[in-house]
Amino acid sequence: MLAVHFAPSALFVAYAWALGRAGAFSGRARWHDALPGSLVSAVATLLAISACAALLGLLLHPFQVRAVRVLEGYWDRWGPTSRLAEVLAEHQRRRWAVLFDATTREAKDAADPSGKSLREQIREQDAVSRLERDRHLAVRRLSALPPGNVLLPTALGNALRAGELRAGERYGLATLASWPRILPQVSGRLAAALSSARDSLDTAVNLCHAFLGCFLLGVVALYDEPGRWWLLAVFAVAAALAYKGAVTAAQAYTGLMYVVYDLHRFDLAKALGHKLPDAEDEWGLFRRISDGLR
Repeated sequence: MLAVHFAPSALFVAYAWALGRAGAFSGRARWHDALPGSLVSAVATLLAISACAALLGLLLHPFQVRAVRVLEGYWDRWGPTSRLAEVLAEHQRRRWAVLFDATTREAKDAADPSGKSLREQIREQDAVSRLERDRHLAVRRLSALPPGNVLLPTALGNALRAGELRAGERYGLATLASWPRILPQVSGRLAAALSSARDSLDTAVNLCHAFLGCFLLGVVALYDEPGRWWLLAVFAVAAALAYKGAVTAAQAYTGLMYVVYDLHRFDLAKALGHKLPDAEDEWGLFRRISDGLR
């Protein structure tokens, strides 16, 4: 609660309080008025901001999944954003196609060195090496994305969707249907790692929302003070960094989803009352389980 909800809420509440105390919403801000005049006033201000931040965090807690989905790019249900979602999704599909094309390029052997100088031979060898490195990099990046036909508009959405569509499917299990059932079977240390990765993701998402909220408040309050616009740039950069952190945390969380199915898929089968299959029957069993869960 402290990291995921209270800290982002306190950041937003403190900034809104400072803007209000400085009179930024009704004219040019008087920033010296935002500072407490005494120790008692400072303590009272700190307690008030903490109480409001705690209340805001508790009110927003049930909407955490929606907060993540907003940054994932599930915007097609909203008329004003559906067109933007399609434009960004098309951009993601073009990037995916570029990576896919890069994975199909095979590094060719250097041409016959006879009759060429040593410098030319070295240049050709370097070109072959660079092509091979680029191909391996494209393979790694492509493996962290979902199939091209189900790409979402944002990097965060695609990082999470890759796990949602592949973690269990490798064994015949539908990930979205089986995840709530396999999660209680997870061992203690892996459960702690999953919880930590999820908290990191949620914290980064909430910080991104808080910085975006501060940015919008600043636009409303400081539009007539060009000398303070640098503050808007700070919040915009901070929001971008928080979003990048959310993508990184999502990739770590997705990696742990793969580990859960690697280690605990048979625990799921046992918990659902099925006999453990042999290697030949494993795929068929998990397909039947997935059909039943759907």
